[in-house]
Amino acid sequence: MALINPHINFNGNAEEAFTFYQSVFGGEFTKIIRFKDLAGPEFPVAEKEENKIMHIVLPTGNGSMLMGNDVPEIMGKTNENENRSKIVISAASKEEANKLFNGLSVGGQIEGPIGDSPWGTYFGCFRDKYGIEWIVEFAQN
Repeated sequence: MALINPHINFNGNAEEAFTFYQSVFGGEFTKIIRFKDLAGPEFPVAEKEENKIMHIVLPTGNGSMLMGNDVPEIMGKTNENENRSKIVISAASKEEANKLFNGLSVGGQIEGPIGDSPWGTYFGCFRDKYGIEWIVEFAQN
């Protein structure tokens, strides 16, 4: 079965967002590449963008990972209020679902409070403080 690993674009605050995500998921970043790490004659980088994130990876368990980057200003701005695809977390327990939902939704906007759903799962959805949409679900077999 295929693993789906979300990759999120940010407008210069990827490091802040991923530090927040790390505080909820735990773990260590397996990769952090800044634009300055790739700078050279063939890939000039503006001074104000040198420390922005070109690529960052945070393992989230069971072989999955969350990835992201900052969009360079020359490529335009990411619309943080657009209807992005949601990131779905399948939790291993109600306790884990509550921890992730309550942690990731801090400062965000809850669209559906976490609780028992009509379709038989424990479910909640929200937009986090960075505009990313999440679904947290626990399905007891």
